[in-house]
Amino acid sequence: MIQIEMIVAGVYAMNCYIVHCDETNEGFVIDPGGSENKIINYIVEKGIHLKGILMTHAHGDHHMGLAGLKAVYPVPVYLHASDKYMAEDAAINLSNTMYGPDSVFTPEVNLQDGMKIPFGNGFIRTIHTPGHTKGGVCYLIDKYLFTGDTLFESSVGRTDLDGGNDVQLIKSIKNQLLKLSDDVIVLPGHGGASTIGRERVRNPYLVR
Repeated sequence: MIQIEMIVAGVYAMNCYIVHCDETNEGFVIDPGGSENKIINYIVEKGIHLKGILMTHAHGDHHMGLAGLKAVYPVPVYLHASDKYMAEDAAINLSNTMYGPDSVFTPEVNLQDGMKIPFGNGFIRTIHTPGHTKGGVCYLIDKYLFTGDTLFESSVGRTDLDGGNDVQLIKSIKNQLLKLSDDVIVLPGHGGASTIGRERVRNPYLVR
């Protein structure tokens, strides 16, 4: 069974998720946007065997805690190949304009659409959803969809930053995410949770 812990991380209130399988004790961190000590303490408390760090995209507010986490757990970082240029440049990922030190990294695993990451007794499915950034991805684990800054409750990600494209973002959501079943739970990078069914009929950016 999958267990999910959300930590509202860093000064930008970024939703970091720690997912682990209570049968195998394997786990992943999704988007360590800060508060790395809280993340580490939870991993230690639960005795999680951390297998990797999953990035939904490379904007700085989603990886401000990455360096501190990697210092304790030198596990591979997963990021879509199209966002690698952003991850490696503090000016492009905007961390040089944010509170705290510049944050840059090179992913060990370059993701592509449809890649399956072994996890517990199953896998994590990677869904490429460009639009917020070129390499934005969502992660589907059972009935849980981690959407980063692609899809929010009653909203969608901004598209005015490097790599953003509003037409592409809506296309990604409609062609990739809205094909999922209504009961899939949406866990975004900021704000509250939702479901695919709710967003399908009530998100003003998708029903207009």
